[in-house]
Amino acid sequence: MSADVARVGDVATRYASALYELADERGVIDAVVGDLSNLQTMISASNDFERFIKSPILSRSDQSKGIAAIAVRASLEPITASFLGLVAANRRLYVLPSMIISFRAILADRRGETTAYVTSAIPLSEPQTASLVDTLKKAIGRNIDVATKVDPSILGGLIVKVGSHMVDSSLKSKLQRLKLAMKGVG
Repeated sequence: MSADVARVGDVATRYASALYELADERGVIDAVVGDLSNLQTMISASNDFERFIKSPILSRSDQSKGIAAIAVRASLEPITASFLGLVAANRRLYVLPSMIISFRAILADRRGETTAYVTSAIPLSEPQTASLVDTLKKAIGRNIDVATKVDPSILGGLIVKVGSHMVDSSLKSKLQRLKLAMKGVG
């Protein structure tokens, strides 16, 4: 692991821990989790939003104003909005995706859950997510927190990662395996 990756992880964990403690103290953890899930979906669904949070060119003021407008538009919990304002003021928006992952990991640990990271080509519906949670809960034997990500490049199917285990049933991977198999036929 490079020093930069380790530093980003440390920063993400510190910010996520602080947000968790504050949300727990005020009794709004579930609302903050919902906000962070929505932010994670927004980041994965919008290249513009991802560029905005990762841009080294935008000034501190522009990022602060932009994230404040997004917080209002998304009707985020006041704690979440304040947290985002602090992150922007400290020029750490580029670490936001890692902060969200760290927050979910802290929450899952405190609740005795396991986080499943699920990538799909299109957003999953509520019934699909509920079915996936039930299936994973039966397979793993623990409560599951699902963090979803949309990646149209996988074409269809799902990529599910729980701990060190990954199941890739994406259409993209199946086509790649078929392509490799066809090379051997010629």
